[in-house]
Formats: sequence, structure tokens, C-alpha cells
Amino acid sequence: MSRLIVETPDQAQLTVERLYKDLERHIIASPPGLCPVDLQLSFLKVCHAQTCGKCVPCRVGLTQLQNLLEDVLEGRANLETINLIEKLATNISNSADCAIGFEAANMVLKGLEGFREDYEYHIKHGKCSMHQHQSIPCVALCPAQVDIPGYIALVGAGRYADAIKLIRKDNPFPTACALVCEHPCEARCRRSMIDAPINIRGLKRMAVDQAPSNTVPSPEKQPSTGKRIAIIGGGPSGMTCAYYLELMGHHAVIFEEKAKLGGMLRYGIPSYRFPRERLQEDIDTILATGVEVNLNARIGNGEGEIPFAKLRRDFDAVYIAIGAHTDKKIGIEGEDSKGVMSAVEMLRAIGEEKMPDFTGKRVIVVGGGNVAMDCARSAIRLGADYVGIAYRRRQEDMTALPEEIEGAMQEGCELIALNAPHKIEADENGNACALWVEPQIIGPIDNMGRAKPIRKKVDLLRVPCDIIVVAIGQGIELRPFEEAGIGVKRGTISALSSSELVNNEGVFAGGDCVTGPATVIRAIAAGKVASANIDEYLGFHHIMTCDVEIPNPSIDDKKPCGRIQLAFEEANKRRDNFMPIECGMTEQEACQEAGRCLRCDKFGFSAVRGGRTLKW
Repeated sequence: MSRLIVETPDQAQLTVERLYKDLERHIIASPPGLCPVDLQLSFLKVCHAQTCGKCVPCRVGLTQLQNLLEDVLEGRANLETINLIEKLATNISNSADCAIGFEAANMVLKGLEGFREDYEYHIKHGKCSMHQHQSIPCVALCPAQVDIPGYIALVGAGRYADAIKLIRKDNPFPTACALVCEHPCEARCRRSMIDAPINIRGLKRMAVDQAPSNTVPSPEKQPSTGKRIAIIGGGPSGMTCAYYLELMGHHAVIFEEKAKLGGMLRYGIPSYRFPRERLQEDIDTILATGVEVNLNARIGNGEGEIPFAKLRRDFDAVYIAIGAHTDKKIGIEGEDSKGVMSAVEMLRAIGEEKMPDFTGKRVIVVGGGNVAMDCARSAIRLGADYVGIAYRRRQEDMTALPEEIEGAMQEGCELIALNAPHKIEADENGNACALWVEPQIIGPIDNMGRAKPIRKKVDLLRVPCDIIVVAIGQGIELRPFEEAGIGVKRGTISALSSSELVNNEGVFAGGDCVTGPATVIRAIAAGKVASANIDEYLGFHHIMTCDVEIPNPSIDDKKPCGRIQLAFEEANKRRDNFMPIECGMTEQEACQEAGRCLRCDKFGFSAVRGGRTLKW
């Protein structure tokens, strides 16, 4: 009998594994604006390096595909080359022995389908059609284009008030975004190439904790222009637009349907995530510029309502910035039973401090987004004995932020994944008593790379409950605007990219009512863009600037260093109240985290392109 040995990785294999990790980080940190054809060629070369060389489609075919893509990039191709690439990739996909070959070919085919015009542009013009206007990845991915490296440097220097001033040049809600922003800016942070992205939101939180927004004066207003703009909606988009218009010298008048300002920041986010006194810091700062507010003001043609036509007559321009405050139905049997409520209804009641009583109840939340997590975690705080989250896909497919899902589970919520709602059972009094779900198995991957659930061939599952909260999305109440002749398509207002409406001169729209339900920072960005476009429409061209001096970057070596994560109150202590759960950074933590920033505003492509832009 021959001796057996235990195979262990040698030094070379361990090094290769580390190189794979490095490659993963580089791919994660790929900035927006890269040439898609060039990127596709790079991926193809990686795939080719993995082949065993056994089958001809891989060994020869992938080499020829690389040559053809290089011809496109180097000006040696013609339009017929594209057809040749497509034909060759199809043949490789159909004949390769393993996944390396056919997936590499499929990647090329997907590129031809998704950006064929870029291939054609290269051939016709000898260059890429992509124009990288903003070469700093974090700034490029921030919808409001906030100068992120600048305020990180200011936080690192302990200049918190200056950091707030710099943020407010592009975003008048620094406190809101410090506490609840989904931080898309971190997705392509170049620090990922070394270790992990900068905790950008955490550093912003440090700034607003040390220098509350309402203690930092706003810029001086421009002379009055005599123009008046009506803004329908007092949420983040409407108030952002009002803030910048006032600074430009125009007078903004907000018409808000509810009793308080804030929109979904007040009526859609529980106070354990965003305390109302912190929201007031941003609101007070905006109102201090002179914004006029009319509360309990509903637009429409009914009794006590304000006709849209009147606003159009009395004001020089109108900005529609209503949010998504209506619920969406699941469309299943029994959803009109007592005890079934929408997420909008539940969170609005909490925002109005009319707390529902869930004491001793079994609660099922239907949905997988951040709103569903807010409802589930709020139900725990409202005294529920049991909270389940029913979702038809897997946990990794949920659209909620991972930290929100983790937080809900820590607080005692149970995730009922791969179970699609089928019907709601009611008792003899019409009260919901159970949710029947269809167990699912995860199935084929769709065009967006998301696995589709399909029905599992088993019996329906009965989940007993007393209350069902439906959190599958929100709608927008557009009837008064349709009646006023505003164009509506698929449940949203039809607006141009400039936020102006077709066939409605002087009327602009932005935020959720145009995009559908979106994030806070996207609503803020829409309000900022609308203010600039309204200013241009009125015949002006005001420039927003910031005179804060940014610290010079450090020349220290950027050694690998762990990312500082924000701490939370213990789950057992936070689950029975609505007190804030997140803890900010210490000065030591903030200095270390700010020091990890690679200052892409000073190094790399941004330095070639002229560095920081302080105008919009």
C-alpha cells in the first residue's frame, strides 16, 4: 500500500490567492466612466489566463477574441469586425468545454448587446465615447456631488464647522445624510484597492456631532431679484430647492400638505435611526435663509385646497417636489382584512407620535427593503411578542442595507426568506389571523444577474399572526396635477433631464414624484439641480461657491489599516425604546479614518483634470 500525503498550499499558491483578493478589490474599486470596451478586454485577458488550454475554443478562440478587441481599440477595425467578434464569441460559447470558455464568450456577447454603440464609436472616431466628467469616484457616485475628500480632510484636521460649510455648498441636509444616507459614495472608493472603503458617512456624522448644522451660519444671500417661486412639498427635495433659491436672492414659498416639514425624513424614518431634534437642526438652518412656509396646504380643486392654476398665476415658477406617501397593495386574497396595514400608514403614525400598540402581538412584515426593516424593528419597539419578515427571495437578494438586516435580526426579528405571500386568512370577525405563504426555491439568474424565485412543489405554509404590515413600495398621489394638465407616465410626473416639464413653461418637478421612491440623497440632488435650472429659467446664472481652504494631503505612506465601524447600543437595551441606537466616532477614530483617505482630489486623474471644482 502506497503512502498518502496531505496536500497543503505552498508559498506560490498562497501568493496567488492573495493576488486574487487584490484583483477583487481592484474590480470593486473600478471608478465610473471607464471605457467599457477596454474594461471588457481586461476581463477577457483574466479569463484567458485561467484556461487549461485543453480545448480549442479556449486556447485559440479567446486569443483571437482578444486580438479583435485590440483591433477595435487601436483603430485597425471596421464595422464588419463587430460582426466577426459576435460570430466568434457565439461559437466559443456553444463549443467550449468548461465555464471559463463559455462564460468569457458570453461576457463579450453581453457587452455587444449592452454597448455596441461604443464599439462603433471607437471604429468611427478612433476614441472612446465615454467622458469622465468627475474623476473622483466618491464624488462621482454622490448624487449631490458633494466634495467628499475636502470635508474628510477638514474632519481629520478637527475643523468641523468648515466641513459643514463645505458639505452645505451641495447639500443643505448634512445631519440627515450623516445619520441615514445609504452612502453610495463608498461603493467605488479607491481605498478598497488597499483594504476597505473609507467610512464616509461616519466621518460626516463626526462633523455634525461636533458642529451641529444650526450652529454653523449659512453663506450670505445674494441681493433680492424680486422673483417668487412656489415649491409644492416640504420634504428634502423641496426644502433643498428652497434653500438654494433663497441664497440666490429669489424668494421661495413652500406649500406642505402635512402639519410639519421634513417629508419622509419625518414621516418615513423612525426616530431610533433619525431623532427628530437632529432633523430640526437642518430644517432650522434652511428656514433661517428666509424660506416662507405654508403648512396644512393641500394642492387641488376641492374645498380648502389651493388650485395649481393659482400658484402658476401668482408665482414666477413652480417646483413640484411631492414625495411617495401612498401605499401599494400586494394583490392577494384577504389584504383588506382588519389588522393589515401599509408601511406608509405605520411609519406615518410613528412620525406623528401616534404610536400603534403591538403589545403581545405576532407581527408579519412583507418586504425586503429598508422600509420593511424600519417597520420590523419599530414593531419590536412597539411591544410585539414576535416579528417575522416574509420575503420571496433570499437574504442576500434583499434591497435593504446589510447593516439594517443584521440589526433587525439582532433585535429579535425572524427572517422568513424564500416565502412569497399567497393569501391572508381572517377569523369570523374579519381580523387577520394568518399569512399563507408559498415556499420558493431559488431559480434561474435574470438579465440583471439576480436569481429569480420559483414555486416550490410543497404545500402552502401557514404563519399565524395578528398584524400584517405591507412594505413592498410606495406610490405617489398625482390626481391634482393630472387635472391641472401635468403629464404623468407610469405613476410619475414626466419631466425632462433639466427637471422642467414638457408643455408647461416655468413648471419644474423632481425627487420621488419623477423618479419614483428613491433615497434621501437623490431627492436632495434633484432639489439642487432644480434650483439651478429655475435660476437659469428666470434669467440669472448664480454661482454657488465655498471659500473654505482645504488642508493639503499628507505624504505619509498609505499602509493597510482597518476601517473604523460605528458602534451601536446593545440589542437588548435598544429594542424596547425609540432612543438613538448608533454611536458616533471618537476624535481618535475620526482622525485615523480620515487619514486613510487617498485624497483622490489631489492625486490621479483629478490632478490632471484640474482638481476640485467648487461651482455648479
